[in-house]
Amino acid sequence: MTPFSRRAILAAFVGTAAVGCSAPAAAPSPTPTATPTAPAPSVTPTPEPDARPRWPLTGQLVDDPALVQHAAVAVKVPDTRVEHPQLGLNDADLVFVQLDGYPDAHGESATRLVPVFHSRFPDAAGPVRSLRPSDLALLGPLRAVVGSTGAAGWVASYLAQRSDILDTGHTYLATRGTGAYSIDPSRIRTLSGKKYYDRAVRCHPALLAEVTGWFADGPPAPYLPYATGEQTPSTDAGFAATTVIVPWKSGSEYAMGYVFDAASGRYERSMPWGPHVLADGSRVTTDNVLVILAGQGSGKLAEGEGGPEPIHEVTDASGRFHYAHGGRAVSGQWSKAGVDAPFQFTLDSGEPLRVAPGRTFVELPRADAAVQIS
Repeated sequence: MTPFSRRAILAAFVGTAAVGCSAPAAAPSPTPTATPTAPAPSVTPTPEPDARPRWPLTGQLVDDPALVQHAAVAVKVPDTRVEHPQLGLNDADLVFVQLDGYPDAHGESATRLVPVFHSRFPDAAGPVRSLRPSDLALLGPLRAVVGSTGAAGWVASYLAQRSDILDTGHTYLATRGTGAYSIDPSRIRTLSGKKYYDRAVRCHPALLAEVTGWFADGPPAPYLPYATGEQTPSTDAGFAATTVIVPWKSGSEYAMGYVFDAASGRYERSMPWGPHVLADGSRVTTDNVLVILAGQGSGKLAEGEGGPEPIHEVTDASGRFHYAHGGRAVSGQWSKAGVDAPFQFTLDSGEPLRVAPGRTFVELPRADAAVQIS
């Protein structure tokens, strides 16, 4: 905006007396000094919102908005060493790492994975295992269909109470004959003459989405606050994070590791015993690592058969988080209301978190976990 024009004002007064004789002329008044006017501040135009269609669970651009209109499919995948190798993880938009629930000799639990497929569907994901009560709080905000082998009686009842936000009824047994699941014969175990299928069940996410018909409009909103348009990821101004170590047990001996690979621009994941490698021989990778530190416990949230199950305390709760992308990281506070409410993230600077579009691993260790970022 250009400054407005100004003009100096000059005034002179001359007095004349007409009684008997001429009076001397009055002295001229001083010329007023014009007060300088500061130029009006320039106004930075507000950037236009980025209205281009995007995949809601990766934040990446999509050519045709109609492609987004199908259900997100989550699959319950075991993560103990004897249940590896797994299938399909590198096609997941999001992968949640949660408590397994079966304690070891020290009374501590290993992990279970929940990959969520929406922008891409692998031919198969698995092996497939059972549901956990915390699936409701983690998956409810994105309205997912969940592939599983079932659940304890009270867990099934608890999850069924919110069938408006989560479809957990289309289990392996409930959908037999539809092609939504299959058995890998090479992974059937035989012990004392009895066959066990716990490591052999595979889910076919695209077929499961078709079989259910639930949530055909797709996830209602982005799960994470993605950087879009002229926004940049918060990590651009973060600290160095080429390595992220997330411990899941009291010491640091059982930890998940992420090492940034500059060539691919992604983090390569490791298990406590070595590189995380899938059944096809590929290394598990991710664009983003989000660590949500939250309370952990076990209990029963509904009446029914079965004992206590592991619970992540993420509803009506808050805590610390760390987010890594591109070899850099930021930290801050998270909060979450009810089971169908999304997570909210605020950086230590007070600014909102902005996540880089891409695939994300979400780790959920205990609130006091000594996460190492270097």
